[in-house]
Amino acid sequence: MTSSPQIKTFTTRDWEQVWPIVHEVALEQETFAYDPAMSERAARSMWIVGPPGRTTVARSGGRVVGTANMYANRPGPGHHIASGSFMVARSARGRGVGRALVRDALRWATVTGFAGMQFNAVVEGNEAAERLYADLGFVTIGTVPGAFESPTRGRVGLRVLYRPLP
Repeated sequence: MTSSPQIKTFTTRDWEQVWPIVHEVALEQETFAYDPAMSERAARSMWIVGPPGRTTVARSGGRVVGTANMYANRPGPGHHIASGSFMVARSARGRGVGRALVRDALRWATVTGFAGMQFNAVVEGNEAAERLYADLGFVTIGTVPGAFESPTRGRVGLRVLYRPLP
């Protein structure tokens, strides 16, 4: 990938390229607490967020190389804080796709009027995500010890991250 990926709003035509990314990440069991045996239908229902939230894809070379969803972290009194999830195809990792997706989500949250963005479950030891989020101004508010069971590292913590928005 020689240039930054283009971030676009998800369309139904994108699902055939998004599903393999979601499935791959779920099967890895290293960054998301998703059932690796979940069906495509269940994955689609969980991943695709409609308005007022948003689902996006990162495209490079005509292919979807990453995806994100974003939404209010909680309803009612918590509706002013955004949240989101980000996945990058294994073949595109380390090439700025995640950074482009997170920056786009931050722009969306700012323009939409959210006061901050919170991530509820960043797996401890997901070094690429931890570096990216720190670089973009997120701080760890706390860690739930042993809340995620990694097949390669055993039980590790889930971090809660936060960043205020202008």
